[in-house]
Amino acid sequence: MSDHAPVTDWINDFDHTDPRWTENPYPIWEQLRATSPVVHTERFLGCYMPTTFDAVKQVAYDTEHFSSRRVVVRDVRPQTIPAPPITSDPPEHKPAKQLLLPSFTPDAIKKLEPRVRAICNELIDGFINDGRCDAAARYSRHIPVRAIAHMLGIPEADGDRFIKWIHEILELGIKDQAILMKAVQEMIAYFAGHIERRKKEPTDDLITTLMNARDKDGQPLSDLHVQGTLRLLLIAGIDTTWSAIGSSLWHLARIPADRERLLADPELLPAAIEEFLRAYAPVTMAREVMKETEIAGCPVKPGNMLLLSFPAANRDPAMFPDADKVVIDRKQNPHAAFGLGIHRCIGSNLARMEMTVAIEEWLKRIPDFRLDAAGKVTWSEGTVRGPRQLPILFTKA
Repeated sequence: MSDHAPVTDWINDFDHTDPRWTENPYPIWEQLRATSPVVHTERFLGCYMPTTFDAVKQVAYDTEHFSSRRVVVRDVRPQTIPAPPITSDPPEHKPAKQLLLPSFTPDAIKKLEPRVRAICNELIDGFINDGRCDAAARYSRHIPVRAIAHMLGIPEADGDRFIKWIHEILELGIKDQAILMKAVQEMIAYFAGHIERRKKEPTDDLITTLMNARDKDGQPLSDLHVQGTLRLLLIAGIDTTWSAIGSSLWHLARIPADRERLLADPELLPAAIEEFLRAYAPVTMAREVMKETEIAGCPVKPGNMLLLSFPAANRDPAMFPDADKVVIDRKQNPHAAFGLGIHRCIGSNLARMEMTVAIEEWLKRIPDFRLDAAGKVTWSEGTVRGPRQLPILFTKA
């Protein structure tokens, strides 16, 4: 395990794993953005970070100079662990992504909505009579866990195991390679069992869809490809939306005026969801610099990683007026919460639906709520930011 020295100079020595970044990154991003469109640190074996929306966009669309084969910035650069399509570069990326698109169309996601509403209400039933709950531990994290399990055709009851793997891969594993690899191997063994069962008894789910898929040469996908995609769907399908739902509830618990506006005018919710995605975008990705080039006039060199912070881009005042204000009826909102370029998230329809349903069902049954001053809100560490503890007091409708 690597223990990092505290940052004393954010401009020349930034560290996205520093507890101060985890707790409140916004003033740090503002300081970096005011200094340069690209900053650099010698940590993580050398890493750049574009600080403006335009610089982030430039990198996201440039697949010639920046590779997606590594999508997390770590202290080491071990052998890559493929998880197509997110870790794929052209020309392999397009066919890998196209295989998944039919399962994530608006029509496909609409069919899942009744199950997600039922999940939300089952969860609320479990704590509504208590007058308080940890909304992260008992609500927001379970919704995407159970929804993606339903899509994959794996037991929703295995959710605690999935949450454990996510914590080990996306948080602990950033600084501890042994923990990362142990979690990956456990996931491989888990999905291997489900794949073997599908070979004997095919089902109508995403695992069977991948097993029936063919590559551009008409051949079945390799086990490595199927395994990597399943790990991606499980991890990306859970932690990002869990964090986004939690951040939305955190905001509404802190800002009663916005909560009251949504209760009075439910038609505002779609715009509010987009604004929560912009203001509290959960996902920071990475690229590996493959060829020398420039970003916004700043030279970058191969051998370095690049921290691609979509959350920081979404707070750029050159792109968004009042960027640090949460305006739930914001009219123009071309945010980058789902990424940009060829790797824009295929699960955006799913995430929006889960967020919308989660907030709708909560507001129907718990319209009056606030943060519990006796508790503590804590935030996740690593590539996805969202509440991990969210103590809330409430009265039910």
